[in-house]
Formats: sequence, C-alpha cells, structure tokens
Amino acid sequence: MRAARTPPHLVTLIFATALSVLSLNMFLPSLAHMSTDFGVDYGLVNLSVAGYLAVSAVLQLIMGPLSDRYGRRPILLMCITIFVIASIGCSLAEAIWTFLGFRLLQAAVVAGSVLSSASIRDRYPPNEAASKLGYVAMAMALAPMLGPMLGGTLDMLFGWRSGFVLYTVLGAGLLVLLWFDMGETNTNRSSTFTAQLREYPDLFRARRFWGYALCASFSIGGFYSFITGAPLVAAAWFDLSPAMLGLGIGIITGGFMVGNFVTGRIAARTRLTTMILIGRVVASTGPFCGLLLFIAGLGSVWVFFGSAICVGFGNGLTNANASAGVMSVRPKLAGSAAGLSGAMVVGLGAILTSMTGAFVSPENGPFLVLGMMWASSFAGLLAVLYVRRLDRVDPLPDTF
Repeated sequence: MRAARTPPHLVTLIFATALSVLSLNMFLPSLAHMSTDFGVDYGLVNLSVAGYLAVSAVLQLIMGPLSDRYGRRPILLMCITIFVIASIGCSLAEAIWTFLGFRLLQAAVVAGSVLSSASIRDRYPPNEAASKLGYVAMAMALAPMLGPMLGGTLDMLFGWRSGFVLYTVLGAGLLVLLWFDMGETNTNRSSTFTAQLREYPDLFRARRFWGYALCASFSIGGFYSFITGAPLVAAAWFDLSPAMLGLGIGIITGGFMVGNFVTGRIAARTRLTTMILIGRVVASTGPFCGLLLFIAGLGSVWVFFGSAICVGFGNGLTNANASAGVMSVRPKLAGSAAGLSGAMVVGLGAILTSMTGAFVSPENGPFLVLGMMWASSFAGLLAVLYVRRLDRVDPLPDTF
C-alpha cells in the first residue's frame, strides 16, 4: 500500500476533526446507565468526561510541538491508532477503573482537530485559513449534533457498549483514510527539537496569541458547561427521554453550523476580530436573556435550549477566526500554537465541567448552567476586546 504524498483533501480533515468531537459527546446520554451498570456514583462516571478533557489538554501540549518537528502525518497516524486500541478496551471493560483507563487513552484522538487545523494553516494565509476552518467546522458540526442522538438510540437498542464499538469502527476507517490521503503539509520543520524550543519564548511573549487563545478557550467553555449540566436539567425540569436529551444536547451545534457557514462565506474578506466580536456579543446575549427569563419564572425547555443555540451560533463566528489568529502569531510554530491553545480550551473545559458537575442540582440546574454559559461567553468577549485594543495601540502587529 502506497502512503499519500499530496496534501490531504478537505473532507479528510473534516472526518478527522469530527471524530475528535464525536468521541467527547456521543456517549453522554448513556452516563446514567453506565453508572448503574458499573455500580458506582454518577460523579465517578463523569470522570470519563472531565478526565478525558484533562488528558487531552496535556496531549495537545505534546503533539503540537512534535508535529512541528516531525510532521503532521506521522503524529496523526500514531494518535488515531491509539484511539482505536483504546476504544476496543472501553467496549470490553468490566470494571470502572479499567474503563476509565482506556477512556483516558481515547483522548489521543484530539490530534484529529489540532493537526487538521495546523495542516490548513500550513497551506493558507490567515484570513483564507479562517474561511477553510469555518467550512471544516460547519461540516464536522454534524458530529456533535447527531452524536448524542445516535448514542442515546444505540444505548436504548443495544446498551452503552455499542457506542464504543462504533468508535472502534470509525477510528479504523479514519486510519485507512489518513494513510492514503494525509500527505505531509509541514514543509518548514525545525532542524532539531531543541532549536524549535528556542523559538517558544517569542510565542509566549506575543500578547495577541494569549488574547486569541483566551477568547477561544472561554468561547468553548460555555459549551462544556452546557453538555455537563444539560442531562440533569433535562431530567429534573423537563422529563426528557435519552433520545430527546441527545437532540437537546446536539441542538447547540445547529447554531454552530450556521455560524461557521457565515464564517466560511465572508471570513476571507473580513477582519478576524470583527467576526469574533460579533460572535461574542451573540453568545453572551443568549444565555443572559435565558437566565433573566428563568429568574422571572418564564423559563421553559425552549428558553433553555434556545439560549444554547445562541452560544453555538456565536461560537461558529468565533472559533475558526480565533484559531486562525492563534496559528498566525508565529507561523513556524503553528502546530505548537494550536496545541497550546487547544490545551487551554480543554483545560478550561475540564475545570468548568468539574465545577458544573459538582455544583449543579435539580433545584438550581438551569440557573447555574445558564449563568456559567453567560460568564464564560462574556469572558471571551473581554478577550477579543483586548486584541482589538492591541491592534489600535500597536498597529504593527506581531501576528503575521
């Protein structure tokens, strides 16, 4: 079998990114059944989400620099192979700690999103990269939209283990696709790993990098609070079935798809921070209005999930542009920048997931979840305002 020697098609990067997202949320409707099956508390099973995010953060700090030094292709193939093996282990696990161990290894699939983004930035200038990333995110958004619904349906028909069997099949299929289509895109590698590390202080000193990275992190943070608290709110307040809960969790990505479609259409000719600013305003307004309605006693299932759609749409306008900004600060360190930013995203996600799981209750559910979604979205708004201020006071940007 001959390995690929040409740059990957966009559809290959979409599939790689989609699987990394699907691995997070498809099994969420099964958490309660898994808790019963293993005979443990719900909080312990929830480590399959929070722990997964924490390991993802650490892995991104490693795989980004490795891909800058050795190339995107070999690192991505190795990580997807680990994911396939870990998925088999999860599907066969008979004890909770065995399951959690293999579940943490599944985090290697995060390479799909990190290195796909870096591959796009390798080939395109910042604004065009943002447009391409928007199309990738729009297409792959079907994964988090349909994933929870599919996971809930599989659980009802065959049990929760069937979801991890599907992970195995999808991972193996992606591995074959990458082998034949994922040609190397990193043509400007460091001569040695030490030489690459010597360039890191420049990245860390770039204020725009931190502004873009914090914006991306807090933008996604609201989504993590939502997916953690939504199952309890749906059960305690709205009495939704697992399949309907899956639809509710997935619906946030309906707005995300629309936002990314808009990004794909106009990002190539629109200032990055303008797109991000509009997205942050929309994402902050939705949950804030939803929270006010619940406080006024006017809350409903439509208000709760409608607020999440606003966050999804705002994130669609934000994330591709923020990612392009992050990777354009130091183009030679695009993989490292993507990995560090990604680590910040999932690290904050792990914190917010743990906080939501610890403090959410049947009594405060929608108030806590909407409040955390608003606070996180608003923090992202402050971050992009900081970047815009840098653009005004320092018209010679350190980003390109």
